[in-house]
Amino acid sequence: MRSLFFKVFIIFWIAQSLIFIISTALIVRRHFESPPDVLFSALTTSMQSSARDAASAYDSGGCAALRAYGNRIAQTISLQDANGQVLCPDPAFDGLAAAQPATPALATRASGVQVGQRYIWRMPVVASSGRSYTYLVSQPHVPRPHSWYRDLLRFSFPQLPVAIVIGGFTTFALVLLFTRPVVELRKAARRLATGKLDARAAWSPSQSRFFSGDEFDALMHDFNHMAERLESLVDAQKLLLRDVSHELRSPLARLSVALELARDDAGPAMTAHLERIERETERLNLLIGQLLTLSSMEAQERAENFQPVSLNRLLERMIPDAEYEANQRQCTIVFRAAEECAVRGNEELLYRAVENVVRNAIRYTADGSQVEIVLSAAEERGLRQARIDVSDRGPGIPADQLKSIFRPFHRVDAARSPGTGGFGVGLAIAERAVRLHGGELTAFNRQGGGATLRMHLPALATITSPALHPAAHA
Repeated sequence: MRSLFFKVFIIFWIAQSLIFIISTALIVRRHFESPPDVLFSALTTSMQSSARDAASAYDSGGCAALRAYGNRIAQTISLQDANGQVLCPDPAFDGLAAAQPATPALATRASGVQVGQRYIWRMPVVASSGRSYTYLVSQPHVPRPHSWYRDLLRFSFPQLPVAIVIGGFTTFALVLLFTRPVVELRKAARRLATGKLDARAAWSPSQSRFFSGDEFDALMHDFNHMAERLESLVDAQKLLLRDVSHELRSPLARLSVALELARDDAGPAMTAHLERIERETERLNLLIGQLLTLSSMEAQERAENFQPVSLNRLLERMIPDAEYEANQRQCTIVFRAAEECAVRGNEELLYRAVENVVRNAIRYTADGSQVEIVLSAAEERGLRQARIDVSDRGPGIPADQLKSIFRPFHRVDAARSPGTGGFGVGLAIAERAVRLHGGELTAFNRQGGGATLRMHLPALATITSPALHPAAHA
């Protein structure tokens, strides 16, 4: 298997080699380049002309004429004879013989030597009289001040910018290569987390060739294998739940018939036991109905038969049934609506979702308390949202279970005491129904005790209706 470590090592090695080669070439060119021929040729030509004029001045008028010519060109000049003797002594040329003894120069180029705090240029010249001299020009030598910043700049430019550019492009290429597979995995994982169990991470052709056989390829393969296994397990669970529920319906029907026959033949002493069997049979039949509903909803990708639905009328139609159940616990239902809210959806699914949430609130609210239902609309993330809040006055929900209550068969009371009833399926049905409508069902604890379950649904229209501001039911 071609290791990802090996690929990264090769890329970095190539990049560092390029940086080293280019930097070395730039350093050598910068620090060991030959003198610029054009400038030096110009200097030589200028000194040759000055040397001929100085020699002619000396031949015609001696040292006085030579010094006058030097003043005219604003330079400290002199001449050497063939033996290296300075013809017109000047302190500016003291120590020249000791620094570099003169020899008969046959070259035609200028040369220089440092003598103390001065720098002396020399140029061989032949005067019009035929005599050979060495033309001397003395200039103060100003040493270049030492600066670590200047030395660093001289050493690092331009090789340091080149190294940064190459390193930057290399890093960008590596980041681009190695983050794209991670992005694909992240997208697939996000789709998997939202319930799309058919999500798979896919390679592009270029990525497939580059990453073939390395750790990224193995990770992608393992992720897809995990997703396939997860999808098959969930599908098997749904199939088992649906098949078991269907199979239980027939025995329950026969049990109900047998129960009626037994009631006709049983004496008064068996009545209580038969009624108990009937209640448990009804509970079991209700559970099977809920399981079949949940199973069919889980198999749907989206709800069908969408049409405009008025949430106000839907709640008003549901409240009488909820009040009947609430009266068994001396509770009351309070409904308030600030606006006329309409959504686009399946009315039967929405009714079942709201009913399950309200019945859950009635089940957990304290005896003699109120269950509040508030319908409103709000602007969230740039979209108009209808919001239904169902609040009870019960013990609340532990913070670590605010999301778990929407899982099938989850009960806040772990002991599953019969006092609260229910099977832990109603909220799962409600959550799935709301999700099929593009909404969200959340739960949070309210101040002063109790819990609130909030439905968010995309609003089709919201129309202010003053007549609905007071409580519609109380």
